[in-house]
Amino acid sequence: MKSLLYLNKYFFKYKWHLISGILFIAISNAFSILPAQIIRFAFDLVKETIIQYRVLDEFSIQDDFYKVLSRILLLFGGLVLGLSLLKGLFLFFTRQTIIIMSRRIEFDLKNEIFEHYQKLSLAFYKRNNTGDLMNRISEDVSRVRMYLGPAVMYSINLLVLFVMVIMTMLSVNVKLTLYVLSPLPLLSISIYYVSNIINSKSERVQRQLSNLSTFVQEAFSGIRVLKAYNRDQQRLEYFQKETTQYKDLNLDLVQVNALFQPLMILLIGLSTIITIYVGGKLAAAGEVTTGNIAEFVIYVNMLTWPVAAVGWVTSLTQRAAASQERINEFLKSEPEIVNHQPDRSNINGSIQFKDVSFTYPDSGIQALKQISFDIESGKSLAIIGKTGSGKSTIANLIGRLFEANSGEISIDNTPLNQLNLGDLRSSIGYVPQEVFLFSDSIKNNIAFGLNETEATDEVVIGAAKAAEVWKNIQGFPKGMETRVGERGITLSGGQKQRISIARAIIKNPQILIFDDCLSAVDTQTEERILQNLKVLAENRTTVIISHRVSSVKHCDKIIVLDEGQIVEDGNHDFLIQKQGIYFELYQQQLLEEEID
Repeated sequence: MKSLLYLNKYFFKYKWHLISGILFIAISNAFSILPAQIIRFAFDLVKETIIQYRVLDEFSIQDDFYKVLSRILLLFGGLVLGLSLLKGLFLFFTRQTIIIMSRRIEFDLKNEIFEHYQKLSLAFYKRNNTGDLMNRISEDVSRVRMYLGPAVMYSINLLVLFVMVIMTMLSVNVKLTLYVLSPLPLLSISIYYVSNIINSKSERVQRQLSNLSTFVQEAFSGIRVLKAYNRDQQRLEYFQKETTQYKDLNLDLVQVNALFQPLMILLIGLSTIITIYVGGKLAAAGEVTTGNIAEFVIYVNMLTWPVAAVGWVTSLTQRAAASQERINEFLKSEPEIVNHQPDRSNINGSIQFKDVSFTYPDSGIQALKQISFDIESGKSLAIIGKTGSGKSTIANLIGRLFEANSGEISIDNTPLNQLNLGDLRSSIGYVPQEVFLFSDSIKNNIAFGLNETEATDEVVIGAAKAAEVWKNIQGFPKGMETRVGERGITLSGGQKQRISIARAIIKNPQILIFDDCLSAVDTQTEERILQNLKVLAENRTTVIISHRVSSVKHCDKIIVLDEGQIVEDGNHDFLIQKQGIYFELYQQQLLEEEID
């Protein structure tokens, strides 16, 4: 239950909803108790009337006496009906306050989780799978809402009703009340024991649901690979295995709840039997009336559903506690990359690396070793090297997606951690190696970095033309309004890369970073894009990461990486004359082009 304490701030935020709900519950229960007292009065009245009716036998007034009794009983029936309607009205008000409160807290909690997800660093997403993240913001929050709404409402109702009913019962007869409530200690022990079992099983159910969500998400995202390798049947069998395990865990939980509910009903039924037996003996002794017995039976039945619902409420609460504990794990995760500079930062674009080393925290792989270089504002830098040499790591460090382990990275001679993080990233147009497009229109994907007023058709078309993708867009039936599907699945690799390039350059950033973003386009298209980028890159710092020498030979400075270290640097002509690694790559690629 400690994990649910996190939600207290929301109860305070919506305190007037909660207070109003408690008030409406109290009024509703008051209207529940009054009919029992009216029925007690009616029973006693009928008993006394029957005695008096027999006394008046063979008197003419006997018929009038019977008519008066009928009218009084009809009046009592009307009162009971009216009080029931009032109870229903205030029950409606209860749901309009507490249930609405739970929906608003659900809205706030989902937004808080998503906002926190946005703040967390890239390393966090490398450690956690997407399905689990999705499950915590959807299924887990839904279970928490069931605690915030129905569980809280029925718990308050049970507490208020118990206090009001027991006080009323004690005011009538203490001895009979104690007998009626004698099964409650057994009820409390049962609840305590079963709730621990429910909590344990609920946690297992939620963990398996996360595994299931992850599996399904990966299957849908990788559907092309599944079909290409003809592994549909294998994945189906694996899915059935996972769902069978999820079903079995849920059935275990259901079995506990199925045993719990009849136990509650049995204990309430035992209270009813005790009421009639003990009440009958007390009535015979003249300590209570027959109306009191009827009244107590009604009170016991009034407690039937709230007490029987204890098992259901306990299950909801324990499930919510398990879910909130999973949510708290993420909410307590601190972002590794923090904005230390609240003031705005002006970015011109010069970049300096000084003895920078970096090791990936999860894998322990050292990607960079004592890297040093600098780029003047408005100049271009190319980074070339074999796969795994650390090229993309440099791009990630410039955007401060990771923090360097040692050394210093500066922009305009200011250390990265002293720059406003939002301004730093806004000043960078980044085309990642792994292109990601949103399931939206082509226009919205290109204009992703702009606000609505800036994203005019002319601006979007200009960026698409510069990225050499405008002709492709014109060929689509809906043009720029064509939806690209999840992760751009409806487009070719080259089209996705060029749309990603258009998305980067449309921002007019001070720094452009292209991480091997021309690998899926042909040589002619690559040359046209590079010519367009030369114009766009004027007065902008440009970093081009590539395997192809043809993509980087025009850059002002080229560095060659090998196993995380700079082994060569200079411009294209200098490196060709040096006849080192760069020269070998150049000769090899020329030979490949001749063969093609």
